[in-house]
Amino acid sequence: MPSRREIIRMTDDEVGAFLGGRRTMNLASLGPGGRIHLVAMWYGFLDASGVFRRDAGYHDADIVIETFAKSQKVQNLRRDPRFTALVEAGETYPTLQGVELVGAAELVEDHDVVVESCKAVLHRYETLDKDEDLQFAAEMAANKRVCIRLHVEQCVSWDHTKLDVPY
Repeated sequence: MPSRREIIRMTDDEVGAFLGGRRTMNLASLGPGGRIHLVAMWYGFLDASGVFRRDAGYHDADIVIETFAKSQKVQNLRRDPRFTALVEAGETYPTLQGVELVGAAELVEDHDVVVESCKAVLHRYETLDKDEDLQFAAEMAANKRVCIRLHVEQCVSWDHTKLDVPY
C-alpha cells in the first residue's frame, strides 16, 4: 500500500501544469546576517538559450524572475546563490497543493536576456496579446533590472486533492 506521501506527490506532468498556472512564487534567499529573506515574485520561463517562447513551460525551460538589480534578493544571491522557492494553492486542507523548488540561482545581466525574461513574466501576468506590445513593455521594464534564472536541483510536491478521505 502506498504511503500518504506517495499518494499526494504530483507527477512530473502535474508539477509542470501546476507551475504553468498563474501563481505567485515565494522566493527565499539568505540575507547578510544569515536570516531568511522571503519575497513574493511573479515568474516566467526561458529556454536554454535565454529566449522567451509563448509555449515554454517547466519541463522545457528554466524558471526566471526579473527584478531590480539593487534589490535585496539580488544582493543575497550574489553572495550565496542558494534558494528555496514555494508555489502553493488551496484554502482548506483537502485542497492544498504546492511545489517546493530548491537549487542555485544564476544572475544574468545581459540586456537581451533581461528583456526576454521581462517578456516571459509579463506574458503570464499581463494581457499583452500583440508581440509589439509585449516587446515594448518588456523593454521598458528591463531598465535597471536583472534576470534571475533558477537552476532547480530538487523538487518536492503535494496535492491533497488526491486524498480519498478527509484529514
